[in-house]
Amino acid sequence: MTFHLLQKSICPTLLLVLFFISTVGAVDDWPQWRGPNRNDQSNETGLLKSWPEGGPTQLWVNKDAGLGYAGFAVVGDRLFTMGLEDDNEFALCLNANTGEEVWRKDIGPRFKNGWGDGPRSTPTVDGEYVYFMSAVGNVACLTTADGTEKWTASMQDFGGKIPKWGYAESPLVDDGRVICTPGGPNTTIVALDKLTGKTVWKSEPIRGTMGDGKKTEPAIAHYSSVLPIEFNNRKQYVQLTVLAVVGLDAETGKTLWQNPFPGRVAVIPSPIFDDGDVYVTAGYGVGSKLISLEDDNQVDETWYTKAMQNHHGSVIKVGDFFYGSSAKAFVCQSEKDGQMMWSDRSIKKGALSYADGLFYHVQERGGEVLLFDATESGKVKVKGSFVLSPQTKRRNPRGMIWVHPVIANGKLYLRDQEFIHCYDIKE
Repeated sequence: MTFHLLQKSICPTLLLVLFFISTVGAVDDWPQWRGPNRNDQSNETGLLKSWPEGGPTQLWVNKDAGLGYAGFAVVGDRLFTMGLEDDNEFALCLNANTGEEVWRKDIGPRFKNGWGDGPRSTPTVDGEYVYFMSAVGNVACLTTADGTEKWTASMQDFGGKIPKWGYAESPLVDDGRVICTPGGPNTTIVALDKLTGKTVWKSEPIRGTMGDGKKTEPAIAHYSSVLPIEFNNRKQYVQLTVLAVVGLDAETGKTLWQNPFPGRVAVIPSPIFDDGDVYVTAGYGVGSKLISLEDDNQVDETWYTKAMQNHHGSVIKVGDFFYGSSAKAFVCQSEKDGQMMWSDRSIKKGALSYADGLFYHVQERGGEVLLFDATESGKVKVKGSFVLSPQTKRRNPRGMIWVHPVIANGKLYLRDQEFIHCYDIKE
């Protein structure tokens, strides 16, 4: 293990407090894809409102995380992710405070791809278990303590076919179920018992026509992750596929509603839900739309526009506006009518998160990290920046820095392949 830690003296009383926090679990964890509420927003406050020259203090760098684009789940003093070395993808657990490796466990064979080999998804932590999905579609339930395997399943067992860029979905764990999207002729979405891996339900295959006019029936797996919502006193699971956005009954997997989506090439961003409205977007010229849910499970397409064409860096809703990278600019989009309020080409394409009133942005080319403010009435106000260092020399030439920034317990976590970085951002 190679890592670097900036050591500081800590008084005995503070050590007791830190031990208590790590034992019971902190309130500002990031336990799954896109954070506590699957919206790329942290609940934390008291974070730095600006960064000094060169960026915030770097606490540690772990240099042995392996290849791939897997994101982070952080709970208490544990960080979970995945990596690739040799011919095996592995689950990885680090000490979130020091970067030291706690355990690793092989979970699947090597996935090969022209944009870079290795895993693509983010683990999900649920109590004493953590759930991983490898790029070939192997789902593994392991103990958080030491990585002991509880059960495994494969998306291919449900008729799923490995997508062109690998399975990139981050499994949802909700109400005793693990929800994931094998896609294919037999089913689109499945629910597995979180303790046994046994099938609870399988949805009907989603059918439709792709945006380029090519019929694809039924929907194959793409790269979006399921979002749980509550609407009209009923829990639903919302997923965006290449053919449609769909809402399923959480208990049975029955399709409650479906709305066409003109997907093409790769449909990646996860849905956003707020106050009865579902927002979806995709790149490759597709655009975005807002769907309003009705009490009788009917849906009304409020608007569709190409003002936002988010590829994969995520869109974040703040107030009545959506923010994210669209084509060659950073865009603010109105929820009311979908129109672009403004765009800023100085913010290059990258991955986005939000905490304590500010955006955290990692540029995919070059690895510049920005802290900035943005509102509907004005463009970006940068509050600090630095360039991620060190960066990998092992990345596929076509690959970039695509892992989303994670904010948890006063720290910022970033990744470029085998390098995982941790920064102190507490005010």
